[in-house]
Amino acid sequence: MSRKYFLIGLFLLVSILWLMVWQMPDRRTHLIFCDVGQGDAILLTQGKTQVLIDGGPDEKVLDCLAKNLPFWDRTLEVVALTHPEADHLTGLISVLEKYRVKYFLTGPGENDSDVSTALAFKLQTQNLKPIRLTAGSFIKVGGEVLKVLWPPKGRFGQLNELSLVLLWQSESGSALLMGDADSKIQDDLLLLEEIPRVDLLKFPHHGSKTGLREDFLAAVKPKEAVISVGKNSFGQPAIEALDLLKKYKVKIHRTDQEGEIEYTFPPSGNLGSRSSFSGSANSLR
Repeated sequence: MSRKYFLIGLFLLVSILWLMVWQMPDRRTHLIFCDVGQGDAILLTQGKTQVLIDGGPDEKVLDCLAKNLPFWDRTLEVVALTHPEADHLTGLISVLEKYRVKYFLTGPGENDSDVSTALAFKLQTQNLKPIRLTAGSFIKVGGEVLKVLWPPKGRFGQLNELSLVLLWQSESGSALLMGDADSKIQDDLLLLEEIPRVDLLKFPHHGSKTGLREDFLAAVKPKEAVISVGKNSFGQPAIEALDLLKKYKVKIHRTDQEGEIEYTFPPSGNLGSRSSFSGSANSLR
C-alpha cells in the first residue's frame, strides 16, 4: 500500500511541476480581450507583469483571469478602471476579493452609484488608494509602457468623456485602447495628441453608432479592431460602426461572436497571433 501511495504522490508532484512549467510566462506581450458580455475587460501581460483594464459587468472576468494566469499567481500588479460605469466596474469588486492588487488606477470621472460605492468600500478595506491618471501619465508593463492619452488634466464632462484612453507601443506592435471615449472627445484628442498609426484598435463604447469619428479612424489607420460587446438592447455593434470599419478595410473581431480574443506580440517583429496570457507589473510614474 505504501508503494501505491508513493507512486500516486509522485505522479501528482510531477503533474503539478509540469503544469507550472507549462504556465511559466514567456517573453512575449499578450493582449487579451476577455469575453465578459456587454462590457469591457482587457488583460495585458508581459513576462511577470500583469495589468487588468476594467472588469466587465459581473464576475465573468474571473473566468478570464483563471484561464490566462498561472494557477499559483493570485496577484495583479495593476488594475485600471477606465471610468466608473457598471459595465466596466462591477467585476472589479470580485477581482479585489480573489486577488491581491498592488496598484489601483482610474481616471478623473466619479460616480455615486451603488456599485461605485461598493467598489470604494472594497478598496478602503484593502488599504488601496486609487491613483488618478490624466494625459501624460504612463504605466510601465515589464519593459514597455502604456501611455495615457486622455483625458487632459482639468477636463470636465460626462463619464464617457472622461474615459481613459491608453496607447501601448513596442517594436513588435501597437494598440489603442479607447474605453468608452467616443466621438464626442475624438476631435479634441486629435488636437491634444499626435495620434500614431496603430496595429490594433479597441473600438470605443462597444461598437456604438457614435463610437468613432471617420477622421479619427483615418488618423490611426488600424489593421484590426476588437469590439467588446454582448447581448444588448442598444443595437450594438451598430451597422454604421461596422460599415465604417469595412470602408477602411479594418479586420473586425467581436467578443460576442468569437468569445475571448487574444493577441500575442513577439519581443520584436510584426503584429502576432491571437491565443493566451501571464505576468507581474513593477513600476508606476
